[in-house]
Amino acid sequence: MSAAYRAAVRTGLPHATIVVDHFHIVQLANKMLSMVRRRTTAELRGRRGSASDPEWKARRRLLRNREDLTAEQFERMWNPLLSEGRIGQTLLTAWIAKENLRNLLALARTGADRHHIGRARWKFLTWCADSDIPEVRTLAATIDRWWPEIAAFITTGHTNAKSEGINRVIKLVARAAFGFRNAENQRLRTRCVTTRRARGHLHTAQL
Repeated sequence: MSAAYRAAVRTGLPHATIVVDHFHIVQLANKMLSMVRRRTTAELRGRRGSASDPEWKARRRLLRNREDLTAEQFERMWNPLLSEGRIGQTLLTAWIAKENLRNLLALARTGADRHHIGRARWKFLTWCADSDIPEVRTLAATIDRWWPEIAAFITTGHTNAKSEGINRVIKLVARAAFGFRNAENQRLRTRCVTTRRARGHLHTAQL
């Protein structure tokens, strides 16, 4: 989600449809949650978070998808934060904003019409506007600014998830090979790892 990339694509490929991948949007929402957690802890506790704080204990669950949390995990996140007062309630409000955004993005490839998409978008933006949390409102402003590209993803379902996954694997191989001097070997290791799935469908030659 870079204005420079968007401008470059519009200049070089004026007829292309620009799509913002949902991975980067959810990543942005998770960063917002972490920022809210750090800021509210610093403001209300006067220090950095510690392992004994409920918001610190729930930090990883806050970043997980709602459907990936079991009932017990959800209760262990929700109830302590709800009982914590302003810190917990602020975090839960930001978490709901993230989930509303995910519900909007989940309409991709479902055949949802404009009315359904518009209602999910209105629900997300309204929640953010009523939250009175600066980071949540900033997220809403960013989503609104990039809405044509996000809407293009929802309606077309196009994603670069495969290339993102390959890029991640390449980075992992590069970290594992840190200090190696043979660049050709590292290139071959990268090709071997990133083509593993395709090579798995090949059959052994019969002699």
